[in-house]
Amino acid sequence: MFRLPEIEYRILAALAAGEALAVADIVKQTGVDQSLVMAGATLLAQRGLVTIAEDSQEEFTLTDDGKAAAGGFPERKALDALKTAGGAVNLSELPKLLGKDDVRSEIKWLTRKGWCTRDAGVLAVGPGGEAAVNTKGADESFVEKLAELGQATESELAAAGADVKAALDLLKGRNELLKRKKRVSRKLSLTEAGAALKAGGIEPAIEVNQLTPEILASGKWRDVVFRKYDPGLAAAPVYPGKEHPLQRVIQEIRQAFFEMGFEEVASPTVDTAFWVFDALFQPQDHPAREMQDTFYVAEPKHGRLPDDKLVLAIARTHENGGDTGSTGWRYKWDIEKARQLVLRTHTTSASIRALAANPRPPRKVFCIGKTFRREATDQIHLAEFMQIDGIIIDEQATLATLFGTLEAFYKKMGAEEVRFRPSFFPYTEPSAEVFAKMGKLGWIEMCGSGIFRPEVTQPLGCKVPVLAWGGGVERIAMLRFGLDDIRKLYMADIDWLRQARLSG
Repeated sequence: MFRLPEIEYRILAALAAGEALAVADIVKQTGVDQSLVMAGATLLAQRGLVTIAEDSQEEFTLTDDGKAAAGGFPERKALDALKTAGGAVNLSELPKLLGKDDVRSEIKWLTRKGWCTRDAGVLAVGPGGEAAVNTKGADESFVEKLAELGQATESELAAAGADVKAALDLLKGRNELLKRKKRVSRKLSLTEAGAALKAGGIEPAIEVNQLTPEILASGKWRDVVFRKYDPGLAAAPVYPGKEHPLQRVIQEIRQAFFEMGFEEVASPTVDTAFWVFDALFQPQDHPAREMQDTFYVAEPKHGRLPDDKLVLAIARTHENGGDTGSTGWRYKWDIEKARQLVLRTHTTSASIRALAANPRPPRKVFCIGKTFRREATDQIHLAEFMQIDGIIIDEQATLATLFGTLEAFYKKMGAEEVRFRPSFFPYTEPSAEVFAKMGKLGWIEMCGSGIFRPEVTQPLGCKVPVLAWGGGVERIAMLRFGLDDIRKLYMADIDWLRQARLSG
């Protein structure tokens, strides 16, 4: 009769020759904690008595948005409302019909799924929508099944009748509905040696960690099995406190610029349109200044402008080019529009304020801060996000200076290679987009850059070249942590926060 430690004995006793048993089932049969079962199974596998087979699948759970969608997707409710309204409605009337102000998500998914057509300001139910009225899509059935199960893997959902592949294809771009994580399931089976040992007879033995005086004195040392200490066995994970991953990236960005001799500046998140738009030579009728793109402050509605001399210089530049050699925009500049308070749409307002405060070269400044735009929230857009902005004021500054600086910065951020492509931006000329090669992700657009136009710099008293750039902080963080959804950086997902590696 072969004697085994208690846990290993229970595992072998639970296994039958020629059959594989899931670890979860062994836990139920033996009443032993899963971590102890796996520790015992590992020791048995090392002795060639059992084999451990692993299967990795994605496990899904619904977010709060997903649970709400289980009661009816927004586009499904919108389709029903459109059918009730006769099958077509003006886009301007859609918010009233659906009882909500922001209907961009409904329009997006109605048209993407081919349920509706959009033409000349009218949203109309199409043939695809007529066919979908009484038929649930694979994505809707998937979410309903998941709501019933609570959490499930791909195979469990498939067994419940969900078309997993079709559903996940339809759910691309809707990560706000699902949480995903890898679930590894393990099965144990007897080897020939394990089956032979079990057939020859096994019995449990008392297992102890160390030899004590009591065991020696009583003679029990003859009957016990001493547990081997294996430093290679997995231990329970420990999650110490640490910085938020996005905060770590922000600090690394700041450190990178400090190392390159930059100074950090800041500006108000609520600023006047003068600094956010006008000082950048953006015309007052530009689409970006419309209510649908920019958040305007209702109370107080207006802010203070800088000294009259600077305001007059900006006004003249807009109207006729002033002393810049430009023809300007050829309209009457409105000081009241410049006084409007907005949530800044970019941190370039901080760079412009710094340039106006001290235009004397040489100078290098950067800013990291929150910016706000009226964006529909999805996996790559947020209404509130972080932006990094910088300028170099130098008599000898050239595009080569700009490209060298940005290449050095993005390599500090983990880029293997950096390239530049000619582009167009309203207040720089020449302009370039910056791309970085980031491992398996390949080439990624990182920021826009260029040399400020004279219409921007000269009214501020600067007569030398000013290099400028601006890009998203979240883009760097997403690449660093392998994320495909920007919202992950802001959601309180404790599993991801615990597992995100801050370095290495």
